[in-house]
Amino acid sequence: LRALSSDSPLPPPPFPRPGAVKPRVSCSRELELKTTLRELLIYIVFLTDLCLLTFGMVSTDMYYLNKAMSHLFLEPSSSEDDRSGFGSIGSRADFWRFAEGPLLDGLYWDKWYNNMTLTLQNNNSRIYYENLLLGGAQIRQLKVRNNTCSIYPYFHTFLEDCYSEYRYRAEDRSDFGLRNESEWKYTSASSLSPWYWGSMGLYSSGGYMFTLPKSKQESVEKLVFLRQNSWLTRGTRVVFIDFSTYNANINLFCIIKLVVEFPATGGALTSSHIYSVKLLRYVTYYDYFLASCEIAFCLFIITFIIQEAIKIVKLKKEYFRSAWNWLDLLLLVVSILAIAFNIYRTVEVSLLMEELLSDAHVYPDFYFLAFWQVLYNNMIAVNIFFAWIKIFKYVSFNKTMTQLSSTLSRCAKDVTGFAIMFFIIFFAYAQLGYLVFGSQVEEFSTFQNCIFTQFRIVLGDFNFETIEAANRILGPIYFITFVFFVFFILLNMFLAIINDTYSEVKADFEVIPSQELQIRDLFRQ
Repeated sequence: LRALSSDSPLPPPPFPRPGAVKPRVSCSRELELKTTLRELLIYIVFLTDLCLLTFGMVSTDMYYLNKAMSHLFLEPSSSEDDRSGFGSIGSRADFWRFAEGPLLDGLYWDKWYNNMTLTLQNNNSRIYYENLLLGGAQIRQLKVRNNTCSIYPYFHTFLEDCYSEYRYRAEDRSDFGLRNESEWKYTSASSLSPWYWGSMGLYSSGGYMFTLPKSKQESVEKLVFLRQNSWLTRGTRVVFIDFSTYNANINLFCIIKLVVEFPATGGALTSSHIYSVKLLRYVTYYDYFLASCEIAFCLFIITFIIQEAIKIVKLKKEYFRSAWNWLDLLLLVVSILAIAFNIYRTVEVSLLMEELLSDAHVYPDFYFLAFWQVLYNNMIAVNIFFAWIKIFKYVSFNKTMTQLSSTLSRCAKDVTGFAIMFFIIFFAYAQLGYLVFGSQVEEFSTFQNCIFTQFRIVLGDFNFETIEAANRILGPIYFITFVFFVFFILLNMFLAIINDTYSEVKADFEVIPSQELQIRDLFRQ
């Protein structure tokens, strides 16, 4: 709060007592303090409503459901061969071994733990006996065309085929193999379907795809038939396994995507995404309570928009010179995007739910809905982060907060100069590490990994043995000099700048009379 002064003498206290009496807070200062406290109380109500929304859309059941599915499909059981697990896939043969073994065992639960055959309603599988498998699982692959890369002339006599890494322009869309079913013909996907960002590229949402039958025996025969007819080729660059489940006990959908990439280098890379989302939002009384909180949230945002519009009209260009006003605008923009995402997801769920579940033998693409739900969750998470930061705006009348903000503003130029010097040295070491250790150490395999690895070294999390094994001469030199210059010199310079500036600010506040508004005096009056 800006310091306010009054030239008129302060009136005497209404009830004088013997001894020294503290002066009352001036009327203008008292009015401004009352306004700030009122705004703070209203904002706390808004923040409480936002917290109820954010914590109401997540639960610990999501974590345990993800953990159960991850344990079933990603971790091989002790009774199975370790090479049949999803994480151990290293070739196309390993993929077929996993698909015909652990994948089908996890998808089709047709027996009780004592080997008693279960009676399945409508031939629907229940994973862990609790999670209904929606439709069937879909397997999809993307390929690249032959001769999509250049072969050096010296090797033309040795090599005839050349399959590049995956690129959208190099994607193969022609029929192959038996050419009689969907798995042999390219299928274009909807323009709204999200692409997948994998370890080796950005993959489109089309491809050669098929859905596994509802019966486990028929699925085994289908996979064996495709393996024998070479469904996976040299041009195959990625295979997706998608399926969805619904747990009525906790009203959660679980959307699972298992990804196996076959890079141009050979071998295979595996990754997975398991999302537990609450697509059916309004079922219980608590859900309707959250709906009322959502309505209140929208009303708060409309009120804040009107307030900020009035401020912009009144202050014009002066409005944009305050950092707090920029934070208010950012909070409003993120809130509006979150509301838009929520409305879009709710409408899409109501429109697509019946359509997706109409045919029990077709794969229902809930990944599209889960993608928007995750976007909404991320937007709300960013929103509540900035909402908590905004509290500093209302507590800035506190002396300690004023000292901290003054310290940061006064040392901004020094910190900027230090940051330039720091990142010059930091990126120089990052390039050195990438060029020297990039082909040997996973932590330095990409330039981005080098940057994160060096931050970890600064925090004390490092593996010196792998650096030394990659290069016995440059490895120790790189590590010792980086720790010396960055950790011992640069970081201590940064702390010295902050400490020196804070000491100056604290000394200034001791000399200058305090303009802090005393809340306790207001409460006493």
